[in-house]
Amino acid sequence: MIAKLKGLIDSLGDDWAVVDVNGVGYLVFCSGRTLGKLAVGEAAALEVETHVREDHIHLYGFADRGERDAFRLLTTVQGVGAKVALAILSVATPQVLAQAIAAGDKAPLVRASGVGPKLAARILSELKDKAATLGATFVPAPAPGVRVAAAAGAADAGDVALAGSVAEDATSALVNLGYRRMEAFAAVARAAQAQGEAASVSSLVTAALKDLAQL
Repeated sequence: MIAKLKGLIDSLGDDWAVVDVNGVGYLVFCSGRTLGKLAVGEAAALEVETHVREDHIHLYGFADRGERDAFRLLTTVQGVGAKVALAILSVATPQVLAQAIAAGDKAPLVRASGVGPKLAARILSELKDKAATLGATFVPAPAPGVRVAAAAGAADAGDVALAGSVAEDATSALVNLGYRRMEAFAAVARAAQAQGEAASVSSLVTAALKDLAQL
């Protein structure tokens, strides 16, 4: 099984790249986010997921492990194949995806080609207890009234982390109070989305506790 490729980018297409590794060209399907970081003739290293079927072997390449892990998680959902998973990751980074799942927000998902409201709802339902496993830090929370999807438009949401440490500290505080990490993660995500960039650890903890008390 191929797990990683390192070589020169030979050519690029709408949803694929050919990586030349010592004279052997590997066709790798990628998200728009990963393709945006590649250039013909330049060196690249891609994390790879190999799918073996009776009639083909497909390679899926990712700029980092976070995107690869998000791809693996998405493809566990019924009705989400590799093509749809890549479409989702083309419009939402793993960080945005994690926050959308935690907040129950369909908006970032339905922006992807092939994802309608019904499939988006299934993704949120089946992954609601797994958002924290994406290992994502929180992204900048949108201003009040702006849905999570707005954050997906950033050049790379992973590079503009919201006081990611603030949200993570708030989550840790709730875990220390006895809450499960995934429910603490979800409550803090909803609070961060509502409060925006001005959120502090104490304000997030207070809002998250009120949220959890209503569950």
